[in-house]
Amino acid sequence: MRFFFLFVAVFFAAHLVAAKPDSAGFVKAGFSAAEKQYAYMLSAYTDLKLYPRSADPNGKTTFTTIGDWTGGFWPGCLWYVYEYSNDEKWKSAAVKWTESLEKNQFNTNHHDIGFMMNCSYGNAYRLTGNESYKRILIQSAKSLATRFNPIVGAIKSWEVFHSWDGKAVYNFPVIIDNMMNLELLFLASKLSGDASFRNIAIKHAETTLKNHYRPDYSSFHVVNYDAKTGKVLSRETAQGFSDNSAWSRGQAWGLYGFTNVYKETGQKRFLRAAIKMAEFYINNHNLPADKIPYWDFNVNQAGYTPNWKYDASRFKEIPRDASAAAITSSALLELCRYVNGRQKEQFFSMAKAILQSLSSPQYTAAPGTNGYFVLKHSVGSIPHNGEIDVPLVYADYYYLEALLRFKRFRF
Repeated sequence: MRFFFLFVAVFFAAHLVAAKPDSAGFVKAGFSAAEKQYAYMLSAYTDLKLYPRSADPNGKTTFTTIGDWTGGFWPGCLWYVYEYSNDEKWKSAAVKWTESLEKNQFNTNHHDIGFMMNCSYGNAYRLTGNESYKRILIQSAKSLATRFNPIVGAIKSWEVFHSWDGKAVYNFPVIIDNMMNLELLFLASKLSGDASFRNIAIKHAETTLKNHYRPDYSSFHVVNYDAKTGKVLSRETAQGFSDNSAWSRGQAWGLYGFTNVYKETGQKRFLRAAIKMAEFYINNHNLPADKIPYWDFNVNQAGYTPNWKYDASRFKEIPRDASAAAITSSALLELCRYVNGRQKEQFFSMAKAILQSLSSPQYTAAPGTNGYFVLKHSVGSIPHNGEIDVPLVYADYYYLEALLRFKRFRF
């Protein structure tokens, strides 16, 4: 009997600790790092037409313009710092940078309007309730919806896609990243009462689940369709190692996207898919011990042959992608809300392990370095020879989001 009571005491003590995850200390440290870095950024760069995106090999901040898919992440980072700190100076900065993106509500050039407007205006509306932001979000969703093809059953990502082997040009490419933009459609449907946004999001998710995923729930990056018949023409990669490989950030996009679709629909097929995607990451034999993935799970493995010019000798070590890890951690913490028992503990433990690694000096930059971003060691696109082993603004965004979710987490 004494052993039983001792067991019960230990059990509840363990869960009491788990119920207060902020006691781990890295949430406070992560936001402290963000406040220091972003204070430098805001002081050094004031042009509202140039959005911080990354840094060059010398650690100097690099920027993009309003039409780029990453523009919304910088104001989104500022909103998360405000949400954590409740300091009005961060709100003021977030408002200013968010409102600089206003004309993007009419952008129909690509699918990334969700990234651009939901990460900025979506957080702004959530935290302020400003009605003008609501109208902008609805118009942004209308712009995104213009890219939906009911025959294909999906939202067109890019205007054209050129295969790496140079043999084909496709006119209706859909990339796994597009799952992230569905959140804007679900939000706009609730804000407007217009079910068409929601219906488009669900149909896109159905089509993606059918055509993007292999039996092991690894994802193709790009699926190309015939816009007139809906037929799949090819399954390829743009930023991954090979057409049949598992590009790490693509895996994260899918996990996050399908978790959100389940949240919005309650349809078990989407939950099952998200669980399988989470298990693919957690159980992958090629996942490093610190849980920060290589930029592609299949780099240099037999049976995976790049169609682009790849030189393995260029890298002493296979580059990691902290952005993929940050997205995955945030997605896992959200997924924990919809599972129980062993799965919940497993997903929470992995998310925590990822955040512990990202919060270590190995991945968190010293103040005043790293282009004034928080996280180091992300990869944009090795096939395109772009943004290799550098900070990326979206890595910071999903890292801060994951820290907030971790802070709020309760078993």
